[in-house]
Amino acid sequence: MSDIVNEFNAYRSKMNDKILADNNKVIKRIFNLDTNAYAEGALDIKTKELLGLVASTVLRCDDCIKYHMETSYKIGLKKEEVVEALSIATLVGGTIVIPHLRRAYEFWDALEANK
Repeated sequence: MSDIVNEFNAYRSKMNDKILADNNKVIKRIFNLDTNAYAEGALDIKTKELLGLVASTVLRCDDCIKYHMETSYKIGLKKEEVVEALSIATLVGGTIVIPHLRRAYEFWDALEANK
């Protein structure tokens, strides 16, 4: 796997374990709510991931973008679908999201390099 993907996943996993080890009820409920929000419902999982990606891009959260990019890749979204969602995010968010768009492209390329 690419270093950028490995580093992100290792850090995320390590810190999530540390956060959840504190056993804070509010934080645990937020994590659980996040997990459940992306489960199959009236909207399919692919649509929810694209919505999460767009919101994360507009909010300029690189960790969230990477998370949704990797999940989108794993559930079989095509690059064209992801890029179209990113184009909407860039339209809504404006040019300030372009640096995040660059990093999103870099991360997708790293995911594809791991085939």
